Amino acid sequence: MQAIFEEGIETRRATFETEAPSWEDWDGAHLSLRLVAEEDGDILGWAALTPYSDRGCYRGVAESSVYVAKRARGRGVGTALMERLVRDSEEAGFWTLQAGVFPENEESLALHARCGFRIVGMREQIGRLDGEWKDVVLLERRSER
Repeated sequence: MQAIFEEGIETRRATFETEAPSWEDWDGAHLSLRLVAEEDGDILGWAALTPYSDRGCYRGVAESSVYVAKRARGRGVGTALMERLVRDSEEAGFWTLQAGVFPENEESLALHARCGFRIVGMREQIGRLDGEWKDVVLLERRSER
């Protein structure tokens, strides 16, 4: 999983992170709803949720992350992970999933659209990566339940 996250970091199109966190930090930041796609023991991708807020009124809102290994991209792994993440999150009582995607990450924007996310806005110059201001497209998916 770390190697796949590091591939995302290298693209500079997937995250503001510049190095992968330790397992302890990653584990502490993510909810228990986590998925891994594998083929013959080879991890092809992963998906997980982080809490939107610790306030009780937002207990059903989470931010989704999906990362697919470079060697597995274009094979439907991301879609399979996201569809399962949506289904499992609804069963766990989540009513909204959010995602922040760099506008140049067209593959991720298309994945989110396929899985029922809609664009709710653009967070302009929300953060800096490698000294450059970056925009983030804010997406959300409301539960159909």
